[in-house]
Amino acid sequence: MQIERYDGNREALRPLFALADDSPMQISSYIDRGEVLVARDGGRIVGHVQVIETGEGGVFELKSLAVRPARQSEGLGRALVAAAITRCRERGGRRLIVSTATADIGNLRFYQRQGFRMCRIVQDAFGPSTGYPEGLAVNGIPLRDQVVFERDLGAD
Repeated sequence: MQIERYDGNREALRPLFALADDSPMQISSYIDRGEVLVARDGGRIVGHVQVIETGEGGVFELKSLAVRPARQSEGLGRALVAAAITRCRERGGRRLIVSTATADIGNLRFYQRQGFRMCRIVQDAFGPSTGYPEGLAVNGIPLRDQVVFERDLGAD
């Protein structure tokens, strides 16, 4: 498996973006922003990570991360996050943020294992007004609030 910068048409990656975000409206608002790295196995793209600038000097956001379901639990997500961290450091980054649903227990665990720390909660981030269907749930928990994590890029 190799991880490399993706410079192709991002619409080809939309199915991967859809694994990470349930709102087509939200995906359309950011799919073309920032830089995307992809994990390839034998030429086939099996995962991606998208990093965007936040507008605050030295602060980047990991906006989208997904691995094809058949390839999950193989360490590809961890490798993509590590590649994103390296890329942000190369670009002078000092902090990387990422957000996920408070209902997504797996993501909460994953990001903490990658060295991210919770820094704030955004209540009612997921709902019809932000492009998410009413009544979505993750692990039986209503999809409502968002947690924002951050990682100091000076720390190893």
